[in-house]
Amino acid sequence: MVATTQVKAFGNESAEAQLEELDIKRRKPTPHDIEIDILFCGVCHSDLHTVRSEWGPTMYPCVPGHEIVGKVKSIGDHVTKFKVGDVVGVGCIVDSCRECEYCKEDLEQYCEPGMTGTYNAPDKYFENTPTFGGYSESIVVDENYVLRIPENLDLAATAPLLCAGITTYSPLHHWQVGPGKKIGVVGIGGLGHMAIKIAKAMGAHVVAFTTSESKFAEAKRLGADEIVLSKDKKQMAAYRGKLHFILDAVSAEHDINTYLGLLRVDGSLALVGAPEKPLPVAAFSLIPGRKSFAGSMIGGIKETQEMLDFCGTHNITADIEMINIQQINEAYERLLKGDVKYRFVIDMASLKGKS
Repeated sequence: MVATTQVKAFGNESAEAQLEELDIKRRKPTPHDIEIDILFCGVCHSDLHTVRSEWGPTMYPCVPGHEIVGKVKSIGDHVTKFKVGDVVGVGCIVDSCRECEYCKEDLEQYCEPGMTGTYNAPDKYFENTPTFGGYSESIVVDENYVLRIPENLDLAATAPLLCAGITTYSPLHHWQVGPGKKIGVVGIGGLGHMAIKIAKAMGAHVVAFTTSESKFAEAKRLGADEIVLSKDKKQMAAYRGKLHFILDAVSAEHDINTYLGLLRVDGSLALVGAPEKPLPVAAFSLIPGRKSFAGSMIGGIKETQEMLDFCGTHNITADIEMINIQQINEAYERLLKGDVKYRFVIDMASLKGKS
């Protein structure tokens, strides 16, 4: 029986309930564990889907949050990678089987038995209890799933890198985006704005696609070399067969065949947005140009650390709006309307300071 401690958190008890303050139990650090005082936690669209049980049955109570930055409060007896006082991060993964071929290849996100998500996953330490995420005072995580934060980065603006950053970095890295490559980014939101920054830092020529002319100046500020109004057929036609790679960060329904038509021979489109309904793909959008339509999910621990180090080198962080935890329900409503540039981040001092 593992020893526990009680901490304050924000979560909900059912899909219909709003988030409110809860008391949850955390395990006290076991030999390889790190106890982290949470300073900031990003708000991901996945949080909203999960608390409302829109991505399959959610285990309640649900405490979301997988874009965590904090400071090491205590460590287990056998911890070697971190010390008390270190500034660290926790992303979407807090454990995996460690034995399957994908875990051994540092691809824990594709763990065969299934990775342990930071929240809403079975907690191996507590029977019939889900893991609880970063909308809380503290978290306890095995040292092998904790990340080091570069010293030069703003901590609050670094939090979204733990999900939005790695979700875009991983496919850009995998498909070898860099100098001499002309790449497209579809959608300029929480994911898309990170994709533009990272792809530009990798040395690629970046073409941003948006449905809104009002985002042209923003896309240019973020680093896009060219901006295309995707509703304009003439503008779109000018890029037919021109792009080596496209990162599609759109979660709404859209015509994927239009974008596949913009790829060069042997080009690839990777989807990181998660549309609710299937996207029909025409065979002849792929066959004539030997094109690939792929997906990508976050990244493993090693690659996430590589992403953080890359962002540290290039001084890349997310564009954020800071909120207090007591504003989270309002933030969710704004998130549904796309009313944020480009990521909410919770100042967790607002939870710790609440009586």
